[in-house]
Amino acid sequence: MPIDNAWEYDPAADSWRALAPLPTKRGSPVAVAEGGRIYVIGGASTLPGADAVHPARPHYSVNAVEEYDPASNTWRARAPIPTPRNHAVGAAVNGKIYVIGGRVGGAFVTAGSSNVGIVEEYDPAADRWGAPKARMPNARSAMAGGAYQGKIYVTGGEGQDYRSMFTWRAFEAYDPAANAWTTLPSMPVSRHGLAGAVVGNRLHMVSGDVQSAGTGVHVHTPEHDAFEFAK
Repeated sequence: MPIDNAWEYDPAADSWRALAPLPTKRGSPVAVAEGGRIYVIGGASTLPGADAVHPARPHYSVNAVEEYDPASNTWRARAPIPTPRNHAVGAAVNGKIYVIGGRVGGAFVTAGSSNVGIVEEYDPAADRWGAPKARMPNARSAMAGGAYQGKIYVTGGEGQDYRSMFTWRAFEAYDPAANAWTTLPSMPVSRHGLAGAVVGNRLHMVSGDVQSAGTGVHVHTPEHDAFEFAK
């Protein structure tokens, strides 16, 4: 069931506190921090008459963009994303927010959804979405990513076609300044639903499921890979 909970974690105190709830209940959105604010973009939610996002129940991809101000603990609506989607990747570079890939339609890889390679740029200062950017080389969803020195790195993901359901090892970098993609060495273990974060000069890729969710078989992995950027 989509929820509107928002929480703040204090690492120093190892404690959580509840914040003002998100205006739009949803699951699998993108959350990106930029300019002291947090932007929650897209996701999936239920249609009237349904109580959960489920493959057999009506649901949809959300176009809502909502901005959270930690200083005032308040939310406000911003310009909706042109391509509503869920299970995408987001990152901020040079004051702009980029939303990459994901699923349009449904939230499940086997239930009326399609993976897209669309890249869209949002300008928080102007509250405006620009024209679509260069598409990612391999359209996929449920990826991990992170930004480092002006580029956005995207790894892993999930896909399907009429013959198979699969996970991705692909690792690709988007350069907003050049509006171009570069293919990098693939991850050792293909997976989707993984976590990613840049710490120092490394992108860490943690956990995930090595089987597509559509297979009905879940093989979770504790794998932790790290890609070291050239200094």
